[in-house]
Amino acid sequence: MTKRTKAILDLLDSVYTREYKCYLNHETPWQLLIATMLSAQCTDARVNIVTKDLFQKYDAVEKFANADLQELEQDIKSTGFYHNKAKNIIACTKTLVEKYNGEVPGTLEELTSLAGVGRKTANVIRGNIFDEPSIVVDTHVKRISRRLGFTKEEDPVKIEFDLMKVLPEDHWILYNIQIITFGRQLCYARSPKCEECFLTDYCLEYREKHKVTRRKEIKTGETP
Repeated sequence: MTKRTKAILDLLDSVYTREYKCYLNHETPWQLLIATMLSAQCTDARVNIVTKDLFQKYDAVEKFANADLQELEQDIKSTGFYHNKAKNIIACTKTLVEKYNGEVPGTLEELTSLAGVGRKTANVIRGNIFDEPSIVVDTHVKRISRRLGFTKEEDPVKIEFDLMKVLPEDHWILYNIQIITFGRQLCYARSPKCEECFLTDYCLEYREKHKVTRRKEIKTGETP
């Protein structure tokens, strides 16, 4: 780990602490699995609203496995992409019941073999349920990791492997938790709150933006 990376992580630790938290409400591993599947292209807040009633209606993994497709679609409609999500949830939970006795498996290979489960969802489960060091690349991690210069990639899998190289394992899960908060509070995709940010010294985008601003000021004679 470089001094620069350590300085960034130390700042994140000091502002957001090293407390592990999951933003998706759940009581069981299979609930987190379904909630994470629903979170694709949807906010955690919306998912939590939906799953509050959903997990009361379908209070066992077997009930999801035997759910009526059209009924489940309506139950999760507000999360978006509900046709595919409902189809995948039913197929995924059928496999859990038939192959894993209703339990959620723990390896990356087993998890990604389930319908609708990619590396991001698998790593959420591995990190939060099995305490396996895992890097979750969501929209915040992608955007902010590029701004901090941890990666130049666009593909989430390539970003994941870049972050595995630069971040110590004890921060793999933590980094995602901290960056989600940072992205929601300060580092927006559009109009980030740079004037309030504590990482501007390490932000490539901020540095480039201010180079451009400085050039414009010199060109227009706004500064001596």
